[in-house]
Amino acid sequence: MSASTATAQSGGERKGARPGQFDFYVLALSWSPGFCALGGAEKNRKQCDSELGFVVHGLWPQYTSGYPSECATSATQPSHAALAATAGVYPDLGLARYEWRKHGTCSGLSPTDYFAAVRRVREAVVIPPAIATMNQDATWTPIDLERAFVAANRGLRTDMMSVSCRRGVLSEIRICFTRDLRGFQTCPELDRRGCRGGSVKLPAP
Repeated sequence: MSASTATAQSGGERKGARPGQFDFYVLALSWSPGFCALGGAEKNRKQCDSELGFVVHGLWPQYTSGYPSECATSATQPSHAALAATAGVYPDLGLARYEWRKHGTCSGLSPTDYFAAVRRVREAVVIPPAIATMNQDATWTPIDLERAFVAANRGLRTDMMSVSCRRGVLSEIRICFTRDLRGFQTCPELDRRGCRGGSVKLPAP
């Protein structure tokens, strides 16, 4: 998962935007078994060599329409200590570095503060027990997946998140947060672009 091409909203990518100028955040949680079933091992073998469930793909500053990227090519690079603090959040340090360049530079935060925010917001999201404990493949409808997350997370609604899938396989759950990361945020554009009808397969870790 070395690239965030799926981040794009209909408003498109805006490279080189001014850091700190955005409307809300999206926390993208990658379902590792789905990512790997869709060919992810070619991008991140470490993620697919481990029995992982949800891991952070990224914390993305967003506009109401579209998103900023690569906001400061000369920005401070993450220190070893800042990167070490991402252990257990991202599947590997390579993705953490990439996400800082692509998205973290748009947050207006230092690398240390950005990665601390990533960890904090990840820990704020409760994975539904039926998914956190699954040990065999399962099939869900997108709306039932959203409802399971809503039931597990106080204040979350279905219009504050989306289910991302490819070829009928779950790849990510994306949850919208306010700029200050203190609560969930409605995000109509993201919600509209999620998987809708039919069923979604969740390969087991």
